[in-house]
Formats: sequence, structure tokens, C-alpha cells
Amino acid sequence: MKLSDRVYSAPSSIHGTGLFARQKFAKGQYIGTYEGPTAKRNGTYVLWVTDENGDTTARSGRNLLRFLNHQLPPNAEFDGYDLFARKAIKPGDEITFDYGWED
Repeated sequence: MKLSDRVYSAPSSIHGTGLFARQKFAKGQYIGTYEGPTAKRNGTYVLWVTDENGDTTARSGRNLLRFLNHQLPPNAEFDGYDLFARKAIKPGDEITFDYGWED
């Protein structure tokens, strides 16, 4: 199943454009993978990931997951570059994650 079969982008009440569920996601269910080329510096749509060894890599988002907005508490979280539901998400719900910034 393609990512666009599971999620879509639309105007967000949180900020600009957001990512929304096209289907139900159960807690722990895989949503998608953040795809894009390796990023060498920070910028819009860059996702930084630190692995279990403390090594940090980044991708410049090129798929729909680049439209994820920050919200606390989030309803999704990354494990590496794979995004999973932290709780049940209904069709039409905006999918959010914690950017890891101090609020």
C-alpha cells in the first residue's frame, strides 16, 4: 500500500500544511517511512535521527511525511525514520510528532 493511500496533506489548524490520516491507525501501527536524500545541514523538512550508538544522521523529506507538525502530546513517533502511531488515530485526524524542542 502506498503512503498516499494511508495519509494526505491538507491545511492545518496547527501550522500551514499538515499530515492527516486517510485510514484508522491502531496504537503501535506503522504509518510510513520518512524518505529523502541525506541532509548535511538543518533546514525545512529535515529530520534528524540519533541511533542507539549516538550517531546522528538526517534526511531532507521528499514524501508526505514532511508535512508532519509538532504537537504535545503527539499522536505519532519515529523509530529511526519509520513513523508509528502512539495511540489510535482516526481518519481525518492530523498526525503529529514531538520535534524535540523545548516549548
